[in-house]
Amino acid sequence: MAKINENFKDLKESYLFSTIAKKVAEFQKENPDKKIIKLGIGDVTRPIPKACVKAMEKAIQEMANSTTFKGYGPEQGYEFLRKAIVENEYKNLGIDIDEVFVSDGAKCDCGNIVDLFSENNKIALTDPVYPVYLDTNVMAGRAGKYIDNKYEKIIYMPLTKENNFIPSLPEEVPDIIYLCFPNNPTGTVLNKEQLKVWVDYAKENHSIIMFDAAYCEFISEKDVPKSIYEIEGAKEVAIEFKSFSKTAGFTGIRCAYAIVPKEVMAYDKNNEKIGLNKLWNRRQCTKFNGVSYITQKGAEAVYTDEGKREVRENIDYYMNNAKIILEGLKAKNIEAYGGVNSPYVWLKTPENMKSWDFFDKLLKEANVVGTPGEGFGPSGEGYFRLTAFGSKENTIEAMERINKNM
Repeated sequence: MAKINENFKDLKESYLFSTIAKKVAEFQKENPDKKIIKLGIGDVTRPIPKACVKAMEKAIQEMANSTTFKGYGPEQGYEFLRKAIVENEYKNLGIDIDEVFVSDGAKCDCGNIVDLFSENNKIALTDPVYPVYLDTNVMAGRAGKYIDNKYEKIIYMPLTKENNFIPSLPEEVPDIIYLCFPNNPTGTVLNKEQLKVWVDYAKENHSIIMFDAAYCEFISEKDVPKSIYEIEGAKEVAIEFKSFSKTAGFTGIRCAYAIVPKEVMAYDKNNEKIGLNKLWNRRQCTKFNGVSYITQKGAEAVYTDEGKREVRENIDYYMNNAKIILEGLKAKNIEAYGGVNSPYVWLKTPENMKSWDFFDKLLKEANVVGTPGEGFGPSGEGYFRLTAFGSKENTIEAMERINKNM
């Protein structure tokens, strides 16, 4: 008799964005004449850079020739891309090529990294939080039961207006700490001094930081780090995740990477240090066949002069949308955060409306889709996320509709 992983029964009934998609589909079916503008899920709308297209087209032609054909590639990623990542993202930060692992998405890496750790590890998450961090640890048996809108074994670190969306060090020491900055969903950031507090804390307590930097290229302020490895000592305690999805439009193509420094150590049952770089390499070689050669050639082109210029144009385009959203909300005296170093705008729902009620109101009255804050965790209740990843025209129209119906 086949038995299930009982931990899956502890998951909430549906993944946040699946619930949203279902609600939108039902409304669209009942109202086929309505034009719905989606500013909810963080999917991009700008096409991938022409530099990437040309590189991928060339790679396709290589695959059609027996002398340049590529079969299975290295599970860690081709050296040409890993070298480009080190030279462009981590210059002078002490990251080596064999600490870069190319993958098919930061979401996948954030979920798969839990394979390396014991079920007994204590997990700390910012609240609200990107659901993948939480759900994958529920699946792995580290969360306990879901009681009163929280998992009993998870350490929740609130991000609220009252603490300026800066998480406080937890009273109970965690083994693994998830940090995402620029933050999804709040769009807020930590400066170098604030991030150093966490690196020092992790070193003192032998904790590991999972640092999601997927939105680092949207940072515009000088004192905000684009990599945790800008902080002294971070290579000893942090694994970093980055992606080509939001910058180069690779959401459908799939390419990202994790940085696992050789200095990062965890402990076995005898309290002997074990390098996570070696474990992650072993895990990837067993469970992953690598990202396609064609995709990696496209990703490499991001770092050409043409690619950098086009990526910058994409980022500027989305950040202009964020400005439009912020200005529209300000005109209605609605509290809003983020949107400066991030493509996400986090707004306080009017009149303390429940976040799912606000979702329904926007969908039905303005035909605009956003993301209810409660879906990101208990501290997200009373907040709502809008993304800047739509077209400029749709963003303008969405704000006009929202302001008309507020």
